[in-house]
Amino acid sequence: MTNFQCIECKDAKAQLTNGAVLLDIRDSQSFNLAHPKQAINLNNDNLQQVLTPLAKDVVILVLCYHGISSQNAAQFINSQGFSCVASINGGFEAWQALFPDDITSRS
Repeated sequence: MTNFQCIECKDAKAQLTNGAVLLDIRDSQSFNLAHPKQAINLNNDNLQQVLTPLAKDVVILVLCYHGISSQNAAQFINSQGFSCVASINGGFEAWQALFPDDITSRS
């Protein structure tokens, strides 16, 4: 049973202005090379540290490479009691193409 949404990058970007939290689940090396400015890298090592302080009704947006792995992560986060979880279609590749000025990258 799916208890999360799949949304487009533009819709996710708009939700960030309303207090949504953007979680980037790509590996730390890829995240460190480039990521959306507001993104928090979420991985197995910091899962509880990142999720525990969040309100259960905060909008959580999950980003991966292409929008596939983020669906499993969104389902898991939803199963942890978070009610507003969305996977971002197209993932980081789409985000970077649509919002190149919103990317923090290591030179």
